[in-house]
Amino acid sequence: MPVQFHLSDHLRADGLSVAYGERRVFADLSFAVSPGERLGLIGENGVGKSTLLRLLAGGAQPEASGRLTRPSRVGLLLQEVPFAPTDRVGDIVEDALAEVRAIERELDAAAEGLAASTDAAAAAERYARALDAAERADVWSVDARRDEVLDGLGLASIGLGRLIGEVSGGQRSRFALAALLLRAPDALLLDEPTNHLDDGAAAFLEARLRAWRGPVVFASHDRAFLDRAATGLLDLDPARVVATRDAVAGATVFGGTFTEYLAAKADERARWERQYDDEQGELRRLRLAVAETARDVSHRRGPTDNDKYVTKFKHSRTDQAISRRVRNAEGRLETLEREQVRKPPAPLAFAGIPPGSHALDESSGLLAQLTDVSVDDRLAIGSLQLAPTARLLVTGANGAGKSTLLGVLAGRVAPTRGSVQRRKGLRVGLLEQDVRFEHPDVSPRALYERALGERRAEQVPLASLGLVAPRDADRPVGVLSVGQQRRLALALVIARPPHVFLLDEPTNHLSLGLATDLEDALGTYPGAVVIASHDRWLRARWAGGELRLEAGRVAEEVPALAG
Repeated sequence: MPVQFHLSDHLRADGLSVAYGERRVFADLSFAVSPGERLGLIGENGVGKSTLLRLLAGGAQPEASGRLTRPSRVGLLLQEVPFAPTDRVGDIVEDALAEVRAIERELDAAAEGLAASTDAAAAAERYARALDAAERADVWSVDARRDEVLDGLGLASIGLGRLIGEVSGGQRSRFALAALLLRAPDALLLDEPTNHLDDGAAAFLEARLRAWRGPVVFASHDRAFLDRAATGLLDLDPARVVATRDAVAGATVFGGTFTEYLAAKADERARWERQYDDEQGELRRLRLAVAETARDVSHRRGPTDNDKYVTKFKHSRTDQAISRRVRNAEGRLETLEREQVRKPPAPLAFAGIPPGSHALDESSGLLAQLTDVSVDDRLAIGSLQLAPTARLLVTGANGAGKSTLLGVLAGRVAPTRGSVQRRKGLRVGLLEQDVRFEHPDVSPRALYERALGERRAEQVPLASLGLVAPRDADRPVGVLSVGQQRRLALALVIARPPHVFLLDEPTNHLSLGLATDLEDALGTYPGAVVIASHDRWLRARWAGGELRLEAGRVAEEVPALAG
């Protein structure tokens, strides 16, 4: 039965289930979000966070069932921006305000009708309705609200006549977020809303969400944002649930902060592992007891003629007791085998940088050097040198030139002036912000083998990296989530480790657990690492050098911490 939709001022799900053929995404989800509440969705990549948000927004899902209650006007922010490169940013903003502009026009027309209409009562009623709608939409402050949102998200300096194809990926995402906020729906659904926000923009969004009158549901990997913005959490990770073999793994609602939830989840995982170990030990003891007790009957000596009667009587009593113990042990064994908790699944985690042919020749020297490099009006770098084991974090607001700098280092962006020198044989790998695979019908396993070659793919199997779940290895890459595709892109880079590893917002679209594992692995990476990131958690833990850009120029350079 398809999903049944009902209208209300709150958002409620009852028994939601979604499957794609034989693959169940989630089953029997139930939760409620009242006006003013903000529910954060968490879980590993691919557990169904984006699918759930689309379903809540009213999108059709194959093999979906359950009951949804929600407001009539629901706004959805997707990770993928739904704009064409030829769209003008001003048109996108005005389209978001179309409903408010229509209310404003109706108010003007109703006001004119008061003087011109021959039916004074009807004209007055029309004007009253239009005035009420205008007051609820606050049409008189719409231009001020537009400017406030654009400024708060760091978009005020971008001309409204610019084409979407002319702005950065982060700026496109922020225009999509601005348009959604200006549309002011009754309920907000946000998929990774902080992926392209700097500190100021993230703080602005947090304040907006805390003041939002309707229900808010958002999926995020950003721990700081979850702690500050969420009033509750919904964990969709099936590994979270301690279930019997026959039970259906569901989701868990938690009413505290994300930091508190991490501690609670770790405690429950430890209890689950202890319970599993205790039950497996008890199963081994019961199986041994059943086998040994059953053999007892056949290992006694035969009776003499004088005590045959007594011995027969005693043996009969003994056999009954042994038989009873066997039956009791068999009953406990059968019950425990049926009701035992399943083994806690190993979390899908980053297994570290694999070994491989990484080293250049042993001679010392820089890997790369930029001298007086500029790229139009996007970047101007006087000098930048990369040593063989350099660790450099590039920071700055959106549009500051971080991605452009990585593009120059990768050889994908040609400087308009200056020189870029690289060591002979240097191999550079770039993990881009926006992952696009040319052939969406090809599987991750096939892409991996094609990119690495059959021999290297055998030496470093895709499964050994812990980035692509076995169940996803042979699915078309086009049906994978954005996070799953980014995991694959990461695998394609690290399976043949480059001498210079460039990462553009590496924690975007990755689960918090994997992002942490990636950061730890990069600390021992056998080459140079350059990261461009807004991630507040990553930046707080960073011990390497830092280069802060402002409007394409170096604003500050901080050397790596000693040790």
